[in-house]
Amino acid sequence: MAKNFAITGVGGYIAPRHLQAIKATGNNLIAALDPHDAVGIMDQYFPYAYFFTEPERFDRHLEKLKRAGDGNKVDYISICSPNYLHDAHIRMALRLDANAICEKPLVLNPANLDLLKDIEAETGKKVFNVLQLRLHPAMVGLKEKFVKTGNRAQIELTYVTSRGNWYLYSWKGNEERSGGLASNIGIHFFDMLLWIFGKMEQNLLFYSDPKTQSGYIQLEHADVRWFLSIDEGNLPKNAKESGKRTYRSIKIDGNELEFSEGFADLHTKIYENVLANRGFGIDDAREAIKLVYNLRYATPVSAINNQKHPYLFL
Repeated sequence: MAKNFAITGVGGYIAPRHLQAIKATGNNLIAALDPHDAVGIMDQYFPYAYFFTEPERFDRHLEKLKRAGDGNKVDYISICSPNYLHDAHIRMALRLDANAICEKPLVLNPANLDLLKDIEAETGKKVFNVLQLRLHPAMVGLKEKFVKTGNRAQIELTYVTSRGNWYLYSWKGNEERSGGLASNIGIHFFDMLLWIFGKMEQNLLFYSDPKTQSGYIQLEHADVRWFLSIDEGNLPKNAKESGKRTYRSIKIDGNELEFSEGFADLHTKIYENVLANRGFGIDDAREAIKLVYNLRYATPVSAINNQKHPYLFL
């Protein structure tokens, strides 16, 4: 039987993937929330869903449906709002007797995870995190290969995704709201590496400014050097010459891991797993949230040693 969904942050960048996943899995969107009303994307998926720009009215609408008892209550709330609101919107979902499906990072402060687990226990509802790289065929294959060999890996992670001046003036450029680059764009890859190579043992921040971060992570079974940037000036020469604005690279023991394709339906796969009660929960998200939280409050090595920007492997 089809389930009823609501969504927060429907006007955001990632929301269309959630709308597509809800539709592809044969379910209904009954309500959507976003403070901005440029949400014409809904016409492609659920044109008759109720839309709200104020969270209070959105909450009231869903509360009324819950109390009506006629089978129209919301079953899941998909959370695509800015990072600093994830925790509050998860709590709202659980209070409304709905499960939560939340984008990364689940929360900005790892201490809040235990509080969410308490609310899960009180309500009997669940919190699911969108950890889609764990479902990417290349990553699944890498994990299977590592389990077989058990060798310690040397990894170089580079991710440059060009963003305009708007980025630093939006919530994404506000560390208190986004958690910074590591939380906003790096956590996808950090979660994947933790999932494959084990828990964090050491975590160093080499360099940090509003547009670029780099560092080193020692995992149980891998040493990871990483570089994240939204500055198009950090794109490799070949990417610039081909007109690309994004460069994504993972090298393992010197060998490039190709995973530029295969992203199209990962959110739908996440939803299929959630609906089958096989989704990734709070504890799955914990290690990556701890890692990026530690980076947020670390003093960069470059600041200590007065180093110039270390361009690790570009």
